[in-house]
Amino acid sequence: MMHKERVYLVQTDTTVGWVSRSAKRLAQIKKRPLSQPFLTAVADLRSVASLGRVPGPFRAMVRRAGRTSFVLPSGASFRLVKGPHAKLIKETGPLYTTSANLHGKAFDEQIARERADVWVEDARGYREAVPSAIWRLGRKKKRRLR
Repeated sequence: MMHKERVYLVQTDTTVGWVSRSAKRLAQIKKRPLSQPFLTAVADLRSVASLGRVPGPFRAMVRRAGRTSFVLPSGASFRLVKGPHAKLIKETGPLYTTSANLHGKAFDEQIARERADVWVEDARGYREAVPSAIWRLGRKKKRRLR
């Protein structure tokens, strides 16, 4: 069971990140304002419904997307995680996630390890890669943010 206040250092399918059930704790570790929202990692579409409504024209896009994050019209942001990482999220529920670097700085593995409470490492180790694409979904239009 995942402790609410703990921050975990994990290798996601795109890059190295910190995950936690506490946005406040992630903001402290990352040294960024709490007013800046975090991405929520979810394992299934039912969990997305708790964040907000996905506009009808984009539901199929969200279902089929891989390595993509979305911002809903309500302002909530999420990423539908598939594969081996989905198991952790299914067990714990939605998690706040962010890249494992200080706000506005490049990734430094030593800092990432020092600030995390628990390291979750597999055979791949920790490697920085291309971050996920981000789409802002409006009621009828979509716009690529990254």
